[in-house]
Amino acid sequence: MGHDATRQSYDTVAETYAARFRDELAGKPLDRALLASLLEQSEPGFPVADLGCGPGHVAAWMAERGAKSVGIDLSAAMVSAGRREYPDVEFREGDLLALPAADGEFGSAVACYSVIHLEPSELPKAFAEIYRVLRPSGRFLVTFHVGTEVRHLDEWWDHDVNVDFYFYEPTQVIDLLKDAGFTLEMQMERVHYPDEVDTRRAYLLARRPS
Repeated sequence: MGHDATRQSYDTVAETYAARFRDELAGKPLDRALLASLLEQSEPGFPVADLGCGPGHVAAWMAERGAKSVGIDLSAAMVSAGRREYPDVEFREGDLLALPAADGEFGSAVACYSVIHLEPSELPKAFAEIYRVLRPSGRFLVTFHVGTEVRHLDEWWDHDVNVDFYFYEPTQVIDLLKDAGFTLEMQMERVHYPDEVDTRRAYLLARRPS
């Protein structure tokens, strides 16, 4: 499936998505702890990227804790919602396969459930791009659903959409990160929280060597 369908689907649900996920991190202590650790290890003076940021609630959480946050998303409607809601975050419209960022621009980066919209053949290019925009020793936190299936939605919150969700095995993603030049620093999985879709969740922390 092309990225146009994903972009149009997120444009369609942007306002509903922003309202539903505004306070998402309040109920996710593990995610907060991992993001806080990422910020602590990020090189001072350089911005932190939220890749596939949606309406920007994760980027805003990091900005509230002193980070210069840059949110990048495929959906113009998501970017518009983020700019309206979170003026302290810089938003850019862009694709994970061609990030609108300079080489070595970011001290660290996070991609929360955004690589799940990439086909397996696209992951190497995405990870190469993320490697490119990170500073030496910059860290990358990526989260995704664990498995091998592809789930498709035609309807989302009473909106017509056309979007695929790709599940990945951690070993597959780890191998691709290493192929891109990263060093793995942390790997963990968890079961879903009560209010989440019933899937296992993976967290990987990788570092661009110095």
